[in-house]
Amino acid sequence: MQNFESLEKELKELIIQSLMLEDVTPDDIVSEEPLFVEGLGLDSIDALELAIALENQYGVKIEDNPEENRKIFMSVQSLAAYVGAHRAK
Repeated sequence: MQNFESLEKELKELIIQSLMLEDVTPDDIVSEEPLFVEGLGLDSIDALELAIALENQYGVKIEDNPEENRKIFMSVQSLAAYVGAHRAK
């Protein structure tokens, strides 16, 4: 079973790769900081691309529930908690 820290690092790499963030390294992304608006400054298109990448990588389905999705995509930490709980075994 993968530990939480390595999942966070993997997710940071997935974010960088799937959103083609140049000049950003996993160390630049703080796990507790917001991914949207402040923090990384991602937008709704980025969320869509990230949701597709999560489904492809982990088999995790992100439903069309804006309130729930805001919580899931709040930070790398919240994303890791969601993926850890819902990924295909």
